[in-house]
Amino acid sequence: MEMTSRELWTALHGMFFGGLFLILFSGLIITLWGLDSESFTQLGIRRRLRVLRVCSCALALLAWFTVIAGTYVVYPWYRAKPPQGTTGSALMHYPRSLLLYRPQTADWHELGMEWKEHIAWLTPILATSAAVVLNAHGRRVSRDRQLRRTVLAFYSICFFCAVVAGVFGALINKAAPIR
Repeated sequence: MEMTSRELWTALHGMFFGGLFLILFSGLIITLWGLDSESFTQLGIRRRLRVLRVCSCALALLAWFTVIAGTYVVYPWYRAKPPQGTTGSALMHYPRSLLLYRPQTADWHELGMEWKEHIAWLTPILATSAAVVLNAHGRRVSRDRQLRRTVLAFYSICFFCAVVAGVFGALINKAAPIR
């Protein structure tokens, strides 16, 4: 199987970085959720907080890298304008124009890509917000159930935004791949 550099960047952006995000997110949520157990010693809580601090920063950095790579590396290839008068299968190298050319796929751009462009940016913003709270107030997060639930809510919305952006990205790339 041969991949162009554009296909490689698209795969790295969506599958590799997105997959790492999901794995890191899962571990972070499990650790954060289990933080309220009374069966932990002070040493156990300190260790979990250290893991949470590192993982939350790594997740935020990964989210920023993924969104920036998508916006400034992959997205310009998606929006490339074809030469005047290009139609039909000649649009295969111009994904946005290809989607808009076919009436049955125009909504993928009009709804899907417009949503993806905007909601994706909420992911690193929310991940950074949660990381700041965990790093600044880690001890309090371990004791205060309401604060812990607030951080979990940030991460839940962050995850929802990442999933929406990822699903739309995968479906749009299926309908009009970046080559």
